Amino acid sequence: MDKGTHGRKDRLIKEERHDSYRQKEKLPEPSRCGDCGVLYANGRWTWAEPPEKSHLTTCPACRRIADHYPAGTIKLGGFFYDQHRDEIWNLIHNTEKQEKQERPLERIMDFTDADGQTEVRTTGVHLARRIGEALSRSYHGEFSFQYGDGDKSIRVQWHRE
Repeated sequence: MDKGTHGRKDRLIKEERHDSYRQKEKLPEPSRCGDCGVLYANGRWTWAEPPEKSHLTTCPACRRIADHYPAGTIKLGGFFYDQHRDEIWNLIHNTEKQEKQERPLERIMDFTDADGQTEVRTTGVHLARRIGEALSRSYHGEFSFQYGDGDKSIRVQWHRE
């Protein structure tokens, strides 16, 4: 009998990822965000009209915005971006509007301009990736993305000279 391997149960232990913006317990239904008005009912966040009597809470997107803690970051740059900034921002805002209808917690938090690049920060990974894909589809250029923190964050880059 081989002493080193008999009875040994090596296995990978999957570390549990902590997401402080994910609800730990179920919210009372219906619940409404006091900041943005989004409604939590039937286990989902929606833009439905809240009933008069609803529990008041703060949604995960509004908490992220208040904490200045984005889930998605998009870096935009290049000569083409500089020359077509207004047109590109229309595409970005239209993409956000469409995504927000399906996923109310996906929003643009803010943006900054520095060193010839613009950085857009979002409350969710879906919106960031969808903006990058829309830019790539519409204007081509160099597009890449990388998930981090167990798919709870994303960094997107789009650049065109």
